[in-house]
Amino acid sequence: MFKDFKKFAFKGNVLDLAIGVIIGGAFGKIVTSLVNDIIMPAIGMLLGGVSFADLKVVIPSIKEGVADAAIMYGLFIQSVVDFLIIAMSIFLFVKLIERFKKKEEAVVEPPAPSDEVKLLEEIRDLLKNK
Repeated sequence: MFKDFKKFAFKGNVLDLAIGVIIGGAFGKIVTSLVNDIIMPAIGMLLGGVSFADLKVVIPSIKEGVADAAIMYGLFIQSVVDFLIIAMSIFLFVKLIERFKKKEEAVVEPPAPSDEVKLLEEIRDLLKNK
């Protein structure tokens, strides 16, 4: 059982997936910081000093002693912007990889014709000339 697990765990695809998840997590943190610390404050300043983290709708409690509920739609907007940036980055990365794959496929030359094909072409050419 240990041998089977070792064989599975150290396949190239599993290691590539693990590396992708780790890099994706780090990239997600960078994008989240970009959105929260740079983009959203800049948009907030353009909109007159609005802080998106503070945008919410407070729903008052019906019972006494129970805290009011709040719908934090500003944080939701930040998460949507975060998602859009990550989705666009992944889209561009996949397009870039596809472009490189197409170039590699275009470089591959077709194989030389076999001896049989060459012989048939010679016969065809001789028949055309007669």
